[in-house]
Amino acid sequence: MTATLDLVAALDRSLRYDAEYGQRLSNHLPMLLVALQRLGADNERIAAAGATYARKLHAMPPAQAWQAGDPWREPLGQPAAWPRYRDLFATWLQEEGAGETLRQALPALLPGCGAAAFHGLIRTAYAVEAAHRAELAHALAYWASRWLDLGVNDSAVGEQASSGGGRQADPAALLKAAAAVPGVAASPSGTIVERMHHAAWQPGFVQAVSPLRLDENTLPRLARQAAQLYARSGDFTVLHLVTSAWALRLLLPFIDDLSPALASYWRAYAAAVASTSSRLKVGRTPAPLPWPQIIQTALASDDEHLVKLVHACQQEQQAYDGADDWQRAATRAALGA
Repeated sequence: MTATLDLVAALDRSLRYDAEYGQRLSNHLPMLLVALQRLGADNERIAAAGATYARKLHAMPPAQAWQAGDPWREPLGQPAAWPRYRDLFATWLQEEGAGETLRQALPALLPGCGAAAFHGLIRTAYAVEAAHRAELAHALAYWASRWLDLGVNDSAVGEQASSGGGRQADPAALLKAAAAVPGVAASPSGTIVERMHHAAWQPGFVQAVSPLRLDENTLPRLARQAAQLYARSGDFTVLHLVTSAWALRLLLPFIDDLSPALASYWRAYAAAVASTSSRLKVGRTPAPLPWPQIIQTALASDDEHLVKLVHACQQEQQAYDGADDWQRAATRAALGA
């Protein structure tokens, strides 16, 4: 589905803002605009929500040219490379088109998919959803400049990807094992990214998560697990697993080699769960509210995370078997609005 002319204009305006604001918080404006439009917001609501959100954003830093011939992977994970990466991906998309650029870039970007608490991945998916090339350049640039090294290129992860993983199909048991690794939850403060990084590099973490079998059922299982866990906890870190699972599913058509992509995502996913395990407050799953009521709550809210979660949950439920795990997760968010 392509964007309407009004959404295209709103996304064009959003390109004037930096990728982050405040204390390294991700700019959600383009993602918010697309999610609102997909949930059925009219142009007036989209414009009002965008104007409200933009008040806290910073101006885009000056453009910098990418030097021809520079190895494009070399500055991965360097925030200062954000302006140069914008130029690189804008040129890449102009010359190769969106599909081919994604096929070429994703194998290098996915090992760092935890970037900015998965927001590089998520913002890229929203740009693809809207079919907006300039926004896609910005999204890919943000992912590249915030690329997060969680050790996915080490030998254990490479072996897991090349072999298709282990025999364990259910991620829940491995998530419990990862949470039990000494030290993974020893970083009680800091950002989601800092806690993920701390957890992923603890001795024993890789061994705990590597038995997961990697196949076409892995992502649906992880997506459902995230929805169920969020429905029971309402945890902010877990919320990003729900939306990132949606994002990865949207990018699957551009991923030629599934196992390395799944191994990378699983490593980041497990690190996120393990890092928040000590603070998870798990309760009962709420009875699902009707979708129209959930959507209306989201459309009336200025909470960008609620809007994105409801949009992702609605799409995930439609994409899979129609089970109400995602509806219950969206209900949890709506009830807390």
